[in-house]
Amino acid sequence: MFRSRRFIIKNYGAEFWQKFKSESSFVFKKILLELPDIGKSIFSFNYAYAPSYIAWYKIMRKLGLSAQEADNLMWKMNEKMILSVPKIFLRSAGKIYLESFRKKAESHIERQKSGMLHENDWLIEYRNLNKNSFEIDIKRCGFITLAKKYGAEEMLPGICAVDYIVAHYMGNGFSRTKTLGAGDNCCNCHYELKGICPLQVPAGMK
Repeated sequence: MFRSRRFIIKNYGAEFWQKFKSESSFVFKKILLELPDIGKSIFSFNYAYAPSYIAWYKIMRKLGLSAQEADNLMWKMNEKMILSVPKIFLRSAGKIYLESFRKKAESHIERQKSGMLHENDWLIEYRNLNKNSFEIDIKRCGFITLAKKYGAEEMLPGICAVDYIVAHYMGNGFSRTKTLGAGDNCCNCHYELKGICPLQVPAGMK
């Protein structure tokens, strides 16, 4: 949030920033206290971001931003956060994350089949294609579960587009044609450890 301080003050004013900072921090802490632990899931990193995103979005709307304005600001805040990391480290982190994911995917599937996953964890189908690429179909998303619990469904599917920002700047290939947050039956995600992902901005977003 603080990496976007100057941008927010410039575009929305100092008073907006102060209210946004204090009120979203309060909501974040409340959610964090209530947040169930999903254990050592391969989606723990994604899950950890949910309280912040939900708090930010709810307060943006409370402070008068339209749904599209809130989507735009969420997009910009994520972009600024990612770009605060040197490019060389971003590329390395992206490859390491995806390599780690694919190594742990089979064990996640086994735990899923055994009914050992927390109800807030992700349900997936996984396909290893080759040394550079794999696919997952997400059938249940823990992020969406929390968004619905805290009345932040409006942030969907705008927030889902953050996947494109991350892949673009980390030098990974990423694409999908279906998204749970848009009402589809799954997120059909295709990943490449080394690839190209255009900075795809959903309609209406800048």
